[in-house]
Amino acid sequence: MISGMVMIFVALWFYQSAMKAKVDNVLMWVAIGSIGFFALVWILQGFNIYLLESFRASEGGASYEAIQGADRKNAGDFLGFAGYLKSLYEELSPSIVGFVAIAFVRLKFITKESFSVANLFSGIKEMFQSIKQSFKTPE
Repeated sequence: MISGMVMIFVALWFYQSAMKAKVDNVLMWVAIGSIGFFALVWILQGFNIYLLESFRASEGGASYEAIQGADRKNAGDFLGFAGYLKSLYEELSPSIVGFVAIAFVRLKFITKESFSVANLFSGIKEMFQSIKQSFKTPE
């Protein structure tokens, strides 16, 4: 769910950046950004699931077999404060890593600016301002 909302923002961010940079094939870049973000999140979520399952399987025995197909979130490692941190990591890390990777693509191929943190995430504030303006009714 979070990744889906971030993907919408990535599409808007790529669209506004491509329009501002006067790049040809604006919609192609929007598709590249959205599909690239989706693919990265999908791969990273699969990797996180693989890590989680490999750690749980390493415990082995009847305790792991008993929860096969059941709700694994409540069994074992996801209880307490450390469990909350692990859950946050599992949910947010694919979106954050995917967003940063797509920001590099945007900087390198669309805006073609020099590398800096300010340039990497430039245009986000303007995107949210335009979204805010779109909700205002004309007088």
